[in-house]
Order: sequence, then structure tokens, then C-alpha cells
Amino acid sequence: MIKVEWLYWLIGLVFVVMAVQMAKDRSNPKRWTSAAFWGLLGLTFPYGTGVAEGGASWTLPAEPLGVAVLALIVLAGFNFIGKGVPVTTTGEQREASAARLGNKLFIPALTIPLVAIVCASFLDGSGLFETGKATLIGLGLGCVVALVVGMLVTGERKLSVPIHSGRSMLEAMGSALLLPQLLSVLGSIFAVAGVGTQVGKIVNDVLPDDSTYLAVIAYCVGMFLFTVIMGNAFAAFPVMTAAIGWPVLIQQMHGNEAGVLAIGMLAGFAGTLCTPMAANFNIVPASLLELKDQYGPIKAQLPTALGLLVCNIVIMALFAV
Repeated sequence: MIKVEWLYWLIGLVFVVMAVQMAKDRSNPKRWTSAAFWGLLGLTFPYGTGVAEGGASWTLPAEPLGVAVLALIVLAGFNFIGKGVPVTTTGEQREASAARLGNKLFIPALTIPLVAIVCASFLDGSGLFETGKATLIGLGLGCVVALVVGMLVTGERKLSVPIHSGRSMLEAMGSALLLPQLLSVLGSIFAVAGVGTQVGKIVNDVLPDDSTYLAVIAYCVGMFLFTVIMGNAFAAFPVMTAAIGWPVLIQQMHGNEAGVLAIGMLAGFAGTLCTPMAANFNIVPASLLELKDQYGPIKAQLPTALGLLVCNIVIMALFAV
């Protein structure tokens, strides 16, 4: 049986390999501290398994993980992460390769969702994958298969080439790569701290009784705004669902659970298009594409995001509540 932890170990291994490459890259003025950051991050993946799932006789202590997180914060917060000169082809060579391959370049990218869909639709419950993890494992397998397909399509024979390319993107994104994961954890902390309950009390004091449409607007707009503030719909979801989604729309107004929660999450995703806190989606693309305006993607996506928010409100009001 394939376990999801194996996927995490693979991710950690990739970080460690790239950290070794960074340590050898003399063009990076901060190569040792950069290697320390990504190598330390990579090692937390297998170590975390021992903390979370170790047996009673060998469970690893959690304190080193806390120390590792503090070290990562220091390295990132004091700007000890740099980047070297990418090991890549010239612009002319890339243009010639793109012209030669044409639409075949899309095959590796399309391979990832295809493999994930096959695993989730046909292999879930087969015993091949860990129970309830078929989609996530399928996504990881899709990435591995896409790497092989990409090398076949391009005719590349050296595995070091895609690893170097991946390292260049990793260095370009920097520590912002971890922001979505940190913000997701922040949502869990808010939920445990009772932030959603307090927000719910405020909303109940303001909303008129049995006002279905106002409750729908409050939930969707709240998901949108909290996502803009927190940078991640997964962080906003436990707060706004505990405040409005579950107690008001589902329990009081007997809304459809799946419909309310799914559409609420979509409203949060609309907020993702409008926040620099969602670094991987908005700030990192601007950096990779060397845009003059780092907020260019947000400005371009804002009309679409507002339109999606309105659509989510209407759909929830008509079909979910």
C-alpha cells in the first residue's frame, strides 16, 4: 500500500538535493545559508513522520521541529536566502525549442491532473493507496509521471537538468513558497482559539432573524475578505464556517451542507485572486515573469474575482439554502 507520507519524503528529498546544489553554486553570495534553509526544510519532512506517526516505543520528540521552524524564520526574516545564476539555455535556444515542440509542451502539464483524476476515480478504495489519500497520492504520482513525460517529449536524458531548472524556480520564489502552508496552519490556530465563535456572536447580533439572503452575503463576503487578509481560503474557512456557515446557514436555516461549504470555499478562492498574501499565485508569477508592476496579476484578476464572488452568492442563495 502506497502511503501519503512517502510523497512527503520525496518532497523533502528534492529539497535536500537542491540544497546540495545551492551549496556548490559559487554564483550565489548566500549559498551556505540558502542551502541551510532548504536543506533544513527538507529534513523536517521525514522527521515529522516520526513525530506524528511513530510507534509508542520510538516516537521522535517534537522539540527539534520547533527549533527548526525558528531557524527557518531567522534565515528568511534576516534575508539570508539568496539565489545564484540559473543553469539554463540561452533565450534563443529556448525559443527554438519552443517552436520545435509546439503544443507538445502542454503534455507534461496535462499529465498531472490526468493521473490524479485516474487515481481518485478508479483506484480509491482499491487497497493500492492509503485510505482517503488517493487524490493527494495521485497528484504526487502525476508530478513524477509528468517529469518522465517531459523528459521524453523534450528528448532530455539527464535528470540533473530538470532539477537545476526546479532549483532556479525555487530560488526565484524564495521563502514565499512556504506562505500558503503557514497561513493554513494559522487558520487552525484561529479555530482552536475560538475566533470563529466570537465572529459568529458579532454576526448574530447584527443580522436580522431569518434573513437568509443577508446570511449568505455575510458568509460569502466574509470568506472573501478573510481570505484577502489571511492570504489563504483554507485559513479563512474554519473561521467563517464556525461563525456563519455551520451555525446559521446549515443548522438554523437547514441549508445543504455540501452546497454551502463548497460554495463558501469558492468565495474564498475568489479572494485569493486579490491578495498579495497569496504569494505563490500573485507575487511569485510577477517575479518570475519580471513584470514592472508586482501587483499586476492582482489588478488583472480583480474584475474576475468580484464577478465570481457575486456568482457564488447568487448560486448559494438559489440552490444551497
